[in-house]
Amino acid sequence: MIILTIFFFITAILYSSIGFGGGSTYLALMLIWDVPFYIFPIIALICNIIVVTGNSINFIRTKNINLDLLTPYLIGSVPFAFFGASISIDKDLFEILLFLILLIAGIFLLLESKSFNKDQILIRPVSKVISIFIGSAIGFISGLVGIGGGIFLSPILFILKAGYPKHVTSTASIFILINSIFGVAGQLTKDIVLYKFLEYWPLFLVVLIGGQIGSFLNIKLLSNKTLALLTSLLVIFVATRMGIRIFI
Repeated sequence: MIILTIFFFITAILYSSIGFGGGSTYLALMLIWDVPFYIFPIIALICNIIVVTGNSINFIRTKNINLDLLTPYLIGSVPFAFFGASISIDKDLFEILLFLILLIAGIFLLLESKSFNKDQILIRPVSKVISIFIGSAIGFISGLVGIGGGIFLSPILFILKAGYPKHVTSTASIFILINSIFGVAGQLTKDIVLYKFLEYWPLFLVVLIGGQIGSFLNIKLLSNKTLALLTSLLVIFVATRMGIRIFI
């Protein structure tokens, strides 16, 4: 439990530093440490909420939210995040899905690290219908496995050149926060033993502290590009560790 707590702490620092929650990596770590499978998603989603709430408040306070960019993705994601979270899946399928999600997300983040700090880019408006469709797909996958989805949305927005970096980062944070809330609501429709996940309360405490440290790193010390690169390497490492566990 102590080592798992340390890894949650490090994950929260790295992910919060670029506006993410860390849900996918929390899930992988819990798999590796043999935490009871049925409480994985709700622990990861609550950790997401704790980590991204601070970032989301900061973005709102500094008026860095672009509602025109954010709203269509939320319209698509919210109902599907709830629906996906209400579905129970087999542990073996869950492990394979999470492995694929981590691997793809790590590659996306690696590519995304090249896009940070480029404010002078040509913004291309994305159709509302396409935005809603993308939000729906990400929302369903996120709800199904118990992540916030920002780790997919952010790189996609960069690739589409849908917004400036500061707007993409804030959109991803709010997206993760709201998706995670509805994901928790969906998880609560299952037969989950609520008191069981409360036994892991130290994880919630360390991600709260780690999230604050990550926000400080983002503001004061390291560049977004460096932080995104470090986070992508962490995700790829965890994905590799999971792949070894599953296939070897």
